[in-house]
Amino acid sequence: MVEDPKWELAILATVQGFYEKLLQDSVGGEVPVPIGLEAISLQQADGDVHETLAAMRRWLRLLDMAITPAMLRHAFTPDTDPEIAEAMLRYFSRAKDVSDINRDKTDLVTTFLYRRPRVPGQWERRGYGLDGSLPLSPFEIALIEILAESDTPAVPEEHVQVLRRFDSLQQEAESFSDLNALLESGIIPRVRELKQSLELSFYHPGVLATIAPYNAAFGKKFDELFLAAAAEIKNFAQALDEQGGSILGNVDGIDVTVEDVSAMEAGELLRIDYATALKKFERVSKLRKALERRPPIRGAAKAATPRRVSKTARASATAAVVRRPSLDVHAMREAVTPAQLSAEETRLLQVEESIRVFVRVADPKFCQIVPMRFFNLILSPAEADAYCADYRRQKDKGILAEVARVLLRAVAVSARMTTELEELKRCENSASLWKLHADSLIVLLEIASTLNDKAERLLAHFEHEDSLPHSVAIRSSMQKLRDCAELAVATLTGDQDQKSAAAASS
Repeated sequence: MVEDPKWELAILATVQGFYEKLLQDSVGGEVPVPIGLEAISLQQADGDVHETLAAMRRWLRLLDMAITPAMLRHAFTPDTDPEIAEAMLRYFSRAKDVSDINRDKTDLVTTFLYRRPRVPGQWERRGYGLDGSLPLSPFEIALIEILAESDTPAVPEEHVQVLRRFDSLQQEAESFSDLNALLESGIIPRVRELKQSLELSFYHPGVLATIAPYNAAFGKKFDELFLAAAAEIKNFAQALDEQGGSILGNVDGIDVTVEDVSAMEAGELLRIDYATALKKFERVSKLRKALERRPPIRGAAKAATPRRVSKTARASATAAVVRRPSLDVHAMREAVTPAQLSAEETRLLQVEESIRVFVRVADPKFCQIVPMRFFNLILSPAEADAYCADYRRQKDKGILAEVARVLLRAVAVSARMTTELEELKRCENSASLWKLHADSLIVLLEIASTLNDKAERLLAHFEHEDSLPHSVAIRSSMQKLRDCAELAVATLTGDQDQKSAAAASS
């Protein structure tokens, strides 16, 4: 096909200007341009156009090596002039480079044009030919006009068969409701292989008009699922951070921390080259899956000695059990780690200090009613006195100090359990957050069991002494803690224990 060389030079000059603008940040200023290819030289060119064209083609091949698909994805914004995108498409169509990089660039530019028609709804307007046949799509007609000067040989039948698969692939892509499922389906590599199999036919207007709608639909669905997964992970990380944790999960043998997730910018990931970003997308997907599979807690509950559940606890258990799979609390408790116990110990000390500050500054008439986040914590007179006393240091010896520390810890553990149970009720729709709070309950059940053993030793000591007030105080506090522990176990074990609780209350 004979083409006006000045028209081709104008197209290449547009591409050159766009490329040079993209590279300015990388080179720290204007890109050095070969003599004769500067903008002013091209405007005043009156010599051999073919010689200038040859130089320009060589120069653009060099620039092509520096421009990645990711750079184009960043550069093509809603403010980008469609004329630039059309010039880029003409340039790639003429080059017909079957390499993955140039095909990806062509893919990106064509999809940009499809997503941003000059007239809203332009691509959806179609009618029927005079003979009742379905004419070419408006987008394909537009591409034919844009690429009118390009050589477009007929698409062979085997490539036509490939194109017919994109309708079903688009339906498959739009059916996914989870990022893990989409990535594990293999649809991304399958589509890339199909595009590669089209070879030079890829640059045909009819092929591009078939692929662009698929790209737009897939991109919309992918962005939706990815952003949802990233948001869920960030919410989980924030909740973990607030509770003093740091490790979210393990992906490919590497711990992913709260800091890692905080540094993750979902919007930036979506703008980089899909081929380069795929491993990062898969990492996010695996992390989300790891959070879903993470045992709701790694430890659990021989917590307190089984006792008759109070009427209040039975009623609360029936109402509070969330609709989750039954958990093996005993097995999970055995898996509690020293790191989990240490993290919970820090939180308990914070709770103890908060209660202590309130009790000491509150009006004596109301110091036994401590306002917590979701409820009012009611202290017995002995518990309030313990929080006013100065026996909290481990170096304090004597039986009174031991009693005070048991009461302090019983109150703090009960408060933490009640808080975690309230959190469970508020995050039933988030499996990851539910498991996080369930994990905390398992650790608290382990701490409650240890505290119960300590309390039993103290009570045995008091059997040989006239210490009835101390015995009553310890038994009262530990009974409240056992009620909380039983409610926690009933909540975590799910339907079976819920039915038992309901039967016991009837």
